[in-house]
Amino acid sequence: ESIKTKPRRLGKPGAFVTETITSPEKNPYRSWMRLGGFDFFESGNRAAICTWMGDVWIVEGINSNPQEFTWTRIATGMFQPLGLKIVEGKIYVTCRDQITELVDANGDGETDYYKAFNHDAHVTEHFHEFAMDLQTDAYGNFYYTKAARHAKTALVPQHGTLIKVTSDGQSSEIIASGFRAPNGVCVNPDGTFYVSDQEGHWTPKNEINLIEKGKFYGNLMGYHKGLTEADITSPIIWMHNDFDRSPAEQLWVNSDKWGGLSGQLLNLSYGTGYVYLIMKEKVNGRTQGGVVRIPEFDFPTGVMRGRFHPVDGQLYACGLFGWAGNKTRPGGFYRLKHIGKPVHVPIAINAIKEGVSLTFTHELDPETAADPESYLVKRWNYKRTRNYGSRDYKADGSQGRDNAKVTGVKISKDKKSVLLQIDDMKPIMQMQIEYKIDTSDGDYLSHRIQNTIHAIGNNGPFAQQ
Repeated sequence: ESIKTKPRRLGKPGAFVTETITSPEKNPYRSWMRLGGFDFFESGNRAAICTWMGDVWIVEGINSNPQEFTWTRIATGMFQPLGLKIVEGKIYVTCRDQITELVDANGDGETDYYKAFNHDAHVTEHFHEFAMDLQTDAYGNFYYTKAARHAKTALVPQHGTLIKVTSDGQSSEIIASGFRAPNGVCVNPDGTFYVSDQEGHWTPKNEINLIEKGKFYGNLMGYHKGLTEADITSPIIWMHNDFDRSPAEQLWVNSDKWGGLSGQLLNLSYGTGYVYLIMKEKVNGRTQGGVVRIPEFDFPTGVMRGRFHPVDGQLYACGLFGWAGNKTRPGGFYRLKHIGKPVHVPIAINAIKEGVSLTFTHELDPETAADPESYLVKRWNYKRTRNYGSRDYKADGSQGRDNAKVTGVKISKDKKSVLLQIDDMKPIMQMQIEYKIDTSDGDYLSHRIQNTIHAIGNNGPFAQQ
């Protein structure tokens, strides 16, 4: 049985317009439409999407000007699927107990056979050990993450890990360990990965991690022996829970139709229902950076998975609410469409001896951008312990946040970059930069950035020659 739905517009259009690919919340199966992962078929007109409850649906009618969507349930009964990938027309689903391949043996569009593509990962009864996302690399290998056991010590090797499965499903290996609740994986062209993690035990605040094979990322309740805090690879960016309560998947903008942001890295948020842009720099061989919200996106549910459409080049995202999120609609599937207007956001951040520089997509108004009173900067550290999360700590170790006075502002010749002059620049786990400035074409920007400084470098438009 198929169900028809109509598209709906969400919020007011700006540089982007958000459209809802309306899911059939009322359906004869009583399927709870909390959406955990999706992918497009090659034509782009159809997508497969999984629900946390255990179903997979096909939605048809996805195009540049959709009038109606047709939803058909093709599979059911899987164990909390939270990732889905289509490879050569075949649907693969990440479940807590295995990666499942859906086989339609007679071509009628429904699943006849649930093939255990790979079930190397052990599973226990603990509610928190979700298996998250599903991505592939250039060689066809699959990747997903598996959460740990919340406040309990790991029981199986896969708890709190990033896992690789070969393209034929015959074997798997653990790429990296030490995660608490890693909600998604981004596969980079150079063989590294981005993985987020959530505040909790041994994880003082939310993280974006750049993953290298064999590294350990901090959860000392993991399945390992002999590791200490000295073995931990720190995240490239910390984020306070008042900024992003629960980060999900990171993904590259691999489209030239999305507001001039091609080549940028995004962060989706289960906790806030927002979409963020990630800015990175490398100092002394180590990556660090900051995150800023793209202000037009504000979803009624958490957003966890995103993909750019193979035809229209726009971003599509799905997500859900379970608990501990700011947005409580059970689930949703959305198109984030650029409609031609400029996107005014910072796209680069650099920490240098003289201060912090920000580079924007467009020219700034020199009067407001060069005024030190337009900026408010604070900085603080966290403490990694077995307790849940961390308080904020000033540089002297007392609780709270230090104010970092902006003593002056330099503006670049092209008017796209500013240098916030700050005394006593030094490594810090968390910096927060708030600003209220105008662009040269009259748009008002009121943004908040959170960034991490591992080292003081000499990059960007104000680097000393």
